This record gives sequence, C-alpha cells and structure tokens, in this order.
Amino acid sequence: MKEQRIILKTPRLTFVMWEEGDATLVQQLHSTMATTRYLSGSAPWSLEKAEERLRGWFEEQARDGTTKYKLLAQDGQFLGRAGISKFRNVQFELGYSLREEAWGKGLATEAAGALADWFFERKFASGFIAFTHPENAASQRVLRKIGMRERAPILIDGVLDTAFELTADKRPAKL
Repeated sequence: MKEQRIILKTPRLTFVMWEEGDATLVQQLHSTMATTRYLSGSAPWSLEKAEERLRGWFEEQARDGTTKYKLLAQDGQFLGRAGISKFRNVQFELGYSLREEAWGKGLATEAAGALADWFFERKFASGFIAFTHPENAASQRVLRKIGMRERAPILIDGVLDTAFELTADKRPAKL
C-alpha cells in the first residue's frame, strides 16, 4: 500500500487523509441512488461535486484538525468515508458513507465508535452531533449502538432529519 497519512486504525479499518486526485473515489462512492438516497440532494454526485467536497475536506482538516477521512479495509481496499467535521461551522458532526458491498458487516458501527473514542481522547470538544434521514433506520441503529441519544429533529435541505448527540460525560465504555 502506498504511504498514506494514517489518522486512526481499528481491527478492520484504516482512516487516512485524502490525497489530491481522490475525487474519482468520492464520486464512485456516491454514484448510485442507493448510496445517495439519504444525502442532501438525493442524487448521484458529479465529479465536480466530488472535487468540491474533497477541497472542503482538505480545508476542514487544515482549519479544525479533523474532517471526513478516506476509509480503507486493512488490505487497502477503498470502503468509503467517515469522520467528524464542523457542521455549519458551529458544532462537530459525525458522518460516514460506505460502498454498498461494505453494508451489513458492522463496519459503520466500528468506524463510528472508533471516531467517537478518537474525538474525545483528543478533546476536540465536549460533544458532537449526527443526523440521519428519517427513513435511514440502519444509520439510526449505528448511532444508538455507539451511545448517541436522539434529540430535537434538525431541518436540512427541506427534510426534517433525525438528530442525535453524544457528549463526553454520556459516552459509554469503549465498544
């Protein structure tokens, strides 16, 4: 595997910083209705949108010390993205998206739990939020599994999303 900036490792996952030229991976990740139906816009991403998001992740990392990272299997296979970044430049937000072939294997829960531990160990803030489309029951289960508690819904792009919060003082023991 090419030398990459490793942010975090779990038994099955490696979180690395993106590289210039990774926009095609981001676009492929969000190239189907299945992988975008619960995202803002609910449509497959263009290469231009993927390039814009990639630039944003580089900016977030430089400014805040955290962003949405490239998620790899231990063998280097690209699985998706996962991380914690600023939402509306106010509070930190957990987010992840996996390739369809990675669904149903517990990888989202492993990634989210590891990110929560990492976030609190580094004392970025006393808590963070996450939100899901109201029909995204799988993501809601992931967030509950890592100890997040439902809070007031949040309006995003005309959809009243289900919102969650996790604070350091309410964090369960490591998963």
